[in-house]
Amino acid sequence: MASEGARSRVTTTERQRLDKWLWHARVVKARTSAAELVITGHVRINGARETSPGHAVKIGDVLTIALDRTVRVLKVTGFNERRGDAASARVLYQELGTRN
Repeated sequence: MASEGARSRVTTTERQRLDKWLWHARVVKARTSAAELVITGHVRINGARETSPGHAVKIGDVLTIALDRTVRVLKVTGFNERRGDAASARVLYQELGTRN
């Protein structure tokens, strides 16, 4: 069994890079895919299109993500220091909606 220190922990930082957050939240499989998703204009933060992968997201931001013929709307609720399993990723956001 993994020790508590080996698991992903929700951090108390106030901001995190957009591409890093998308990867930690398991929206995409690779951080480069997250950066590409942002650069191509498929991510909005609080309704405004964002094309910079380094843009800082903060708790409470609402992300609208167009991915694989689906639009997901996620509210940022936390950050992780590392990319963890699916259960630790789910605590990073609240699903506000999905449209096909």
